[in-house]
Amino acid sequence: MSSYQEATARQRIAGMLDEGSFTEFLPPQLRVVSPHLHQLDAPVSFDDGVVVGKGRIQGRQVFIAAQEGGFMGGAVGEVHGAKLVGMLRRAVDANLSEKAGAVLLLLETGGVRLHEANAGLIAVSEVMRAVLDTRAAGIPVIALVGGSNGCFGGMGIVARCTNGVVISEESRLAMSGPEVIETAGGVEEFDARDRALVWRVTGGKHRYLIGDAQAIVADDVTAFRDAALRLADAARGAGTGLTLEALEAEQRMLGSRLERFGRLDDPLEIWEDLGIDEPQAVPLLEIDAFRELADGHREGAAS
Repeated sequence: MSSYQEATARQRIAGMLDEGSFTEFLPPQLRVVSPHLHQLDAPVSFDDGVVVGKGRIQGRQVFIAAQEGGFMGGAVGEVHGAKLVGMLRRAVDANLSEKAGAVLLLLETGGVRLHEANAGLIAVSEVMRAVLDTRAAGIPVIALVGGSNGCFGGMGIVARCTNGVVISEESRLAMSGPEVIETAGGVEEFDARDRALVWRVTGGKHRYLIGDAQAIVADDVTAFRDAALRLADAARGAGTGLTLEALEAEQRMLGSRLERFGRLDDPLEIWEDLGIDEPQAVPLLEIDAFRELADGHREGAAS
């Protein structure tokens, strides 16, 4: 299967890794499931909606995790989060920094699993810490966002804690989802039924233009894999760890972004402010044409 968006978590991993190289941690036959869902008589998944393990890409060792959007929208619960944390810690223990290795997070999630409430919130915070610990150990961590559910909630923050984000036009990345914003602020604040608006605000093209994603690719598993490897190599060369200087640069960038774009109501206005002559044409551009246009106008952002 070539389409990243249409693939399952396991199909995405199989399409990225060298054939026969994948070793799964806590596979479904071990039946490590959420105790909270069982108590609520809710359906469970024997992998709790996330596949974690290690393998090789073109002979290079990687540790990899893929969330399954088909199970509760990829939402994070206690076990789900613990599997992600455990995979990241094993990557550190494996000394990937000395093997030109990387960690790939294939994220597709609406955020925390509401059934598990505080346990899910704690799990996401632990994933954030584990991502930063992995980076501090000299290992690039790259987020791949290309699923139908996008990447929202706390896992949207996790994505931006990585060294780089690969995204497709079809996917979305944000903290709060459209329905959440509409519920909290009203339809006047954000109309979640306006699909064109939703994709302009949270979609891959906008995220790439303002620097929240470092690579944008076609909806293709191989394209995601290749872009992730390039970002990992670039991060390794620049230094994978998060420094005080990088945080301060990020804060200055966010302040500048707010000052520059805070008065604008629609991404179309932002794209025009970035110097794009026909912003209304951006959603219609094929990915190669968009990338050629965007690379002359996009905002830079520290990672």
